[in-house]
Amino acid sequence: MMQELLESMLEEHRHWTKMGAVATYIPELSKQDSESLGICVYDLTGEVYHAGEWDKPFTMQSISKIVTFMCVLQDNTMDTLYKKITVAPSSDGFNSIVNLETKNEHRPLNPMINSGAIASIELVKGKNVEEKYERILQMIRFLADNPSIEVNQSVYLSEKETGDRNRALAYFMKSTGTIESDVEELLDAYFRLCSVEITCKDIASIAALLANDGKSLRDGRELMSKKICKTVKAVMTTCGLYDGSGEYAVSVGLPSKSGVGGGILAVSPHKMGIGVFGPALDAKGNSMAGVKLLESMAHRLELSIF
Repeated sequence: MMQELLESMLEEHRHWTKMGAVATYIPELSKQDSESLGICVYDLTGEVYHAGEWDKPFTMQSISKIVTFMCVLQDNTMDTLYKKITVAPSSDGFNSIVNLETKNEHRPLNPMINSGAIASIELVKGKNVEEKYERILQMIRFLADNPSIEVNQSVYLSEKETGDRNRALAYFMKSTGTIESDVEELLDAYFRLCSVEITCKDIASIAALLANDGKSLRDGRELMSKKICKTVKAVMTTCGLYDGSGEYAVSVGLPSKSGVGGGILAVSPHKMGIGVFGPALDAKGNSMAGVKLLESMAHRLELSIF
């Protein structure tokens, strides 16, 4: 039943790929096929279902912020986190500078926007930025159960060459003391993490772990604490789709995180993890067809947490 449902819904919503546009501010992302659309569902019995371009590689972009945040929560108390970053929603875009200057005592509002993700890397355990980066990359591989995950070098170099807005965010945070590390080293780690290449199945696997409160679907071992999973899902619900998070909460109602590479990781607590890929984006940087597909799925299966 699930397989047939995914296939029918995907074709029903494929036309939405023509309504959006691929990201162009990162030149390498503009080469993506805007009409691609895929989905993978990983339910908590261990069954995997997929349809469309579910196995087509794409870069994590902001979806990597979830895993960075998990590492931060493992390595720090909430009091330590709040000295640098809070968990307040943002009504502005994911790369907004104005919030840093005018709100929240110069701290990023949350770890799901660019400034928050850059600052988060510094809070991960490691003797230097490179060790922090390696810890997050290994965590991505571990949670996705895919040791072959690597960085897409072409996208990484494209992001590094054109990432002036992120440089502005980072240097502003350096000037206010929010970050203390070498800015260019921190940015290099951030660009590489955004350029980690995955598939719908990889992010569905991460989502399934969150849906299962951090317990392995294979043997029930605790891979991530329930408390951390709860915190991550809460922040995803309020901040995961940037300034589109409120509308998404109403229409879909699932803890989710999007990326401008076209991916959306969605969690249906105690039921399933979902990975969607559709690189044609709406004006807020979220997959146009992906959101519509998840909205339809949440409605038909009554998945909304609200």
